[in-house]
Amino acid sequence: MQFESPIVRRKTRQIMVGDVPVGGGAPISVQSMTNTETTDVAATVAQVTAIQEAGADIVRVSVPSMDAAEAFGEIRKQVTVPLVADIHFDHNIALRVADLGVDCLRINPGNIGREHKVRAVIDKARDLNIPLRIGVNAGSLEKDLQRKYGEPTPDALVESAMRHVDILDRLDFQDFKVSVKASDIFMAVGAYRKLSDKIEQPLHLGITEAGGFRSGAVKSSIGLGLLLMEGIGDTMRVSLAADPVEEVRVAWDMLKSLRLRSKGINFVACPSCSRQNFDVVKTMNELETRLEDITTPMDVAVIGCIVNGPGEAKEADLGLTGASPSNLVYIDGKPDHKIGQENLVDTLETLIRDKAAVKAAEQEQIIARSEG
Repeated sequence: MQFESPIVRRKTRQIMVGDVPVGGGAPISVQSMTNTETTDVAATVAQVTAIQEAGADIVRVSVPSMDAAEAFGEIRKQVTVPLVADIHFDHNIALRVADLGVDCLRINPGNIGREHKVRAVIDKARDLNIPLRIGVNAGSLEKDLQRKYGEPTPDALVESAMRHVDILDRLDFQDFKVSVKASDIFMAVGAYRKLSDKIEQPLHLGITEAGGFRSGAVKSSIGLGLLLMEGIGDTMRVSLAADPVEEVRVAWDMLKSLRLRSKGINFVACPSCSRQNFDVVKTMNELETRLEDITTPMDVAVIGCIVNGPGEAKEADLGLTGASPSNLVYIDGKPDHKIGQENLVDTLETLIRDKAAVKAAEQEQIIARSEG
């Protein structure tokens, strides 16, 4: 059963990244970034597609050269997900990708150069309704701020961000979002908290360079979880030294855990013990792998014994409680029928897919009634 989140989100100005609303009460969007060579159009298109199919709302692509900009244009033609171009230093690259259909420019006005270059980018973005993302990173703070603070701090990150915000304010451009990322959880959380009190624009969350898959997922969950619990954040990326698809999956798991968004199956599963009547760990590993394609939100409980099984199953759309000699299946919180141990995973997969199809049809009917 799906429950509403008790989190009260910070009110922000809304911008549009392609057809995805960011801020202003819109669902928190999930982002990731390609790690292919952008000039390898086929490889980048394949990765963008995989990231999108995993559930990303927005994908960022690095564009370090004019050759990459031309490749970006070809990539844009072949994918449907909104694309952000990551650009530094050369304003001509920003102008080119704007003409080629970029949905958002990740660009720091302060490192583009003289004001006429910044103004040219802003004028182009205004004319084509392209929002910007100001991206501050603890690893690339301005030298004078490093001297002033001695080391990266939350205040240093916020001061850097506000410098860029002030440039956009002076040019009367308000359609932007901001990130203040650090690899240190305390620094990032502190910076986002301070910045959230200073501007009305959406905030893009991230713990940058968080680490490998396991350690990075843990670090990101703690840092981003703290901010999301406080209602801070309108879009997010989990930065992992791993396949970008895994970044998307971890982000969705965070949002589902906080009841901020629902997509696919929310599994409730016990860690297993000697009371289990079937191999819970093996069963879960197989189910998660087989059912990644399901996007319909639903809760599934897989509990190995009758101690906690009935209670968890009663709160799920579909539940399994281990018992001997037969396991008990719950549908919509009520005992439905028993199944044996043989072909358990196959049977569960069929039951879950059938239930997902029913829920999807119910949701379509609700939408049709509301539109009619």
